Parts: sequence; C-alpha cells; structure tokens
Amino acid sequence: MNKKHRLTALLVALAILLCLLPGCATADENTLIVYNWGEYLDDEIMDVNAAFTAETGIEIKYLTFDSNESVYAMASIGSIDFDVIIPSDYMVGKMIGEGMLAKLDYSHIPNYKHIDPTYTGWDFDPQNEYSVPYMWGITGIFYNKKYVDEADLEAGWDILWNEKYKKNILMFNNPRDAFAIAEAKLGYSINTTNEDEIAAAAAELIKQKPLVQAYVMDQVYDKMINEEAWLAPYYNGDMAIICDVEEGNPDVGFCIPKQTVNFFVDCACVSSKSNKKDLAEMYIDFLCRSDVALANAEYVGYGSPHSEVRQLLDPEVSNDPLYYPDINALSVEAYNTLPDETNRLLDVWWTKLKQ
Repeated sequence: MNKKHRLTALLVALAILLCLLPGCATADENTLIVYNWGEYLDDEIMDVNAAFTAETGIEIKYLTFDSNESVYAMASIGSIDFDVIIPSDYMVGKMIGEGMLAKLDYSHIPNYKHIDPTYTGWDFDPQNEYSVPYMWGITGIFYNKKYVDEADLEAGWDILWNEKYKKNILMFNNPRDAFAIAEAKLGYSINTTNEDEIAAAAAELIKQKPLVQAYVMDQVYDKMINEEAWLAPYYNGDMAIICDVEEGNPDVGFCIPKQTVNFFVDCACVSSKSNKKDLAEMYIDFLCRSDVALANAEYVGYGSPHSEVRQLLDPEVSNDPLYYPDINALSVEAYNTLPDETNRLLDVWWTKLKQ
C-alpha cells in the first residue's frame, strides 16, 4: 500500500473514531466495530470488509492501532464498544486476565478447523477459549544495503548499538519489544521477571539512546523507504511494504539476528463488552475462510496460521525463509503475559528512558 493509501486509511479511521466518541452516534445493531493493526487487512485484492458486508449485510466500522499498548489503552477507556479486537499474544493474556475478552463459541467459527495447531495452545490462551490465530511472525532488523556493512549484521542485535550508524538507527516505540531486544542482546529471556536483569536491559537502552534517531512504530515504513534511517528493528511481514520494488525500497533488506528473536501470534478476539458476539464470531469465521485468509496473507505479508494458505501462496513467498522462517531452526521465544509488577517496572524504566 502506498503512502497516499496509508494516509487515507488513517484519516478514515480518525473520522470513524470521532464519530464513535461519547456524545456522538454509536454503531447500530447491524454494524461491527473492528480494531486491528495498521496495514493488517486486505482492502485491495478482495477488500475483505467490503466482501463481508456484501455477503452478510453487516457493516464494518474499522479502526487501526500501532501497538498492543494502544489497543489496551483504548479498550480500557471503554468509550468505544469494540466488537472484534486483534492484539498480540501477551496482550491477549493480559486482557483475558482482566476480563476484557469473551469466551468464543466455536460452533459459530467452523472455519477454525483450518488453523494449524502449531499456532494454538500457547501460554497466553492454552485452551484457545478466547482467541483465534490471525497472523504470525518474528522480529528482525531492516537495513539499507547502501549504507550498512553487511558484515556488521553478524553482530545481530548489537548492531543497533554500533556508533558507526549513530542517528540512523530507529528503535521500537513500545517497552515490550524494546526491552526484549536489550534482554536478548544480554543473553536473558525476553520474558524475564528478574529485576536485576531488567535493570541491566534498561541500562543498555539508555546507553543506546544517543544513537537513536527516533522511537517509532508504523513510522518505520516511510523512514526506511525514504532512506531517512538505515537500521530498524521491526516485524518480518513488513518486508512486503518496506522492501517492495515498486512502492517500497528494494535497497532495504531484512535479517534475523543470531540471538533470540520474538515469535509472535496476533489473534482475533471478541470484546467482553460487545453486545453482538454472534456477529463478531461470524466475522472471525470469515477471516478463517480459505479465500479470505489467502487474500489477507498476500496483502499483509505476514505468516498465515491457515493450513491451506502456504500451499496457495506464490512459492517465492511461501518458500522464502524470511517470510516463512523455520521457527524450529531459530532461537525464538514467544512473549508470556508478564506479572503486573514486572509490567509496572518496565513502565517505570521506559518513562525514565523517554524523558
């Protein structure tokens, strides 16, 4: 998707958000409010939401977020009664623990049969009572081949602390991903709850700060495509946008660090505040349908947990170890839902870092 389309989508989402704030019109009984990551649903190949409306008559009000912390904050405020939410693994666990998600009725989601068991049964929802895997991926490093010495990439995450690239380095603008990189650099678990290890990771991030041009989320697209920065940790599926020959920058590559990387699963869930649970489950079932899952996988670029999609994809994508890495051959770790006291500690350190 080009910048014009991304801006249009953002403005549309903002307009919808303003219309849904207290005192404004709320969604009617034949409308679902869906909250998803930016650039994370096909609106060109099939136009998933339009197709769903055409088939069911149910309208979709579609909003996007750029971090798990954002979706949690908006859902916590409660000013908008979201129906379908698509957060990542650890945030799913947190939201389950706080009663923010509804248990699913799988009789309404028959296409769940297509979901590969590899992506189910994780610690955040071990019985898969609340979540249906939607996309998966890993974190890694985007780099500009014109300016970054590929030999330096052998250092893995440490390259993000290399003074040679001062002020051309981007960093995640959320504490979970940023701390995970620092923890992996130090050889710790990215789920550590040890206060000394977290303090050591914070010290690494503070040491890195003078080298960082900006802390970003979706801003990474324009900055890497326009060569405003040369190095950025981000998610492998975004190669489809950032490295695209026509609308991205083919001089940007992606590498998987030798140290631990985060393996993540983003999941479709129903808000416990939704009064249209049956319709929300119908929408999730639609996302699990083979043709819809294929369109989303082709458009988004992330790994699909759908068992048939990889066989249907262009082999150049499905056989590419950067798009579909063998997670059994890498040092991967999925995020657990951390204890509240650990999250508070991360927030304290993050606040100090960003001051």
